[in-house]
Amino acid sequence: MRLSLSLLSLSALSGVVKAVVGPGVVTGNTAVHDPTMCKDSKGTYYVFSTGVGIEIRTSPDRTAWTLVGKVWPNGASWTDPYTGTSNGALWAPDCTYLNGQFYLYYAASTFGSQNSAIFFAKSTTGLPGSFTNEGLVTSTSTGASYNAIDPNLLVTGSTWYLSLGSFWTGIKGELLGSSTGKPTGSTINSLSQRFVNSDAIEASVIYQFGSFYYLFTSWDLCCQGTSSTYNIRVGRSTTFNGGYVDASGVALTNGGGTLVLGTHDSIVGPGGQDIMTDVDGPILVYHYYTSAGSFLGINRLDFSSGWPVVV
Repeated sequence: MRLSLSLLSLSALSGVVKAVVGPGVVTGNTAVHDPTMCKDSKGTYYVFSTGVGIEIRTSPDRTAWTLVGKVWPNGASWTDPYTGTSNGALWAPDCTYLNGQFYLYYAASTFGSQNSAIFFAKSTTGLPGSFTNEGLVTSTSTGASYNAIDPNLLVTGSTWYLSLGSFWTGIKGELLGSSTGKPTGSTINSLSQRFVNSDAIEASVIYQFGSFYYLFTSWDLCCQGTSSTYNIRVGRSTTFNGGYVDASGVALTNGGGTLVLGTHDSIVGPGGQDIMTDVDGPILVYHYYTSAGSFLGINRLDFSSGWPVVV
């Protein structure tokens, strides 16, 4: 059980200390990595997360969560060449619920490898065993300039755009066909890159709010328990496929990124994030560490200043 804590966070924009509620009130089974959240037409919330078969949790109220099963309860043999084992863990799913259907992108790889791939699945219910395998979306191999993991789908009007990437030359993007969910060409856009701390950047999310597109990423190191140094950064642009800058005007392709949420008090290494629009506005979903493990964090985001602030 994760209880609401009254925390202090330093606004990266103004330097003013603000009271932040985080990581929100969630109960039940919340031990997740790399969560993504969808809400279906009946009002049920779904969280998909990294794990063997991709774990599925549901909630009637965005608070109480139940582990209900796996996307692939019988395994996903088509991913074995990338995980290097039979029925290995699948990473960083990304869920979009659109026109009565769940669209799920996810990655298969191993730590530090560029032998990586992104796959695509669909379901009308989001429940265990209901997904159809739509196959390979894109892949990389040793020697590539980037790494094909951590997918995120942006749907803006009739355009589908996939951001992806981890370490190497950073975050990339490519157009997808809305009818296939697959790339329409070979053009790859560069969206964000780091040049320090082993070029550690990943877990991209593009979120449209008002007249801007906001590119969220996770910096530094995940998956090391309370030694994790993950933190969530952001930049914005008037176009979805490039031109992102941070609040100081530094281009994200030149190492820019404004802090949204980092380690504070007992909350360590927040990251692996997703953004979802709910009835009460934009919702930030992420994992974080305490001495007891990795857990689901859910907070609202306030964009009233033009930049996202956790509330």
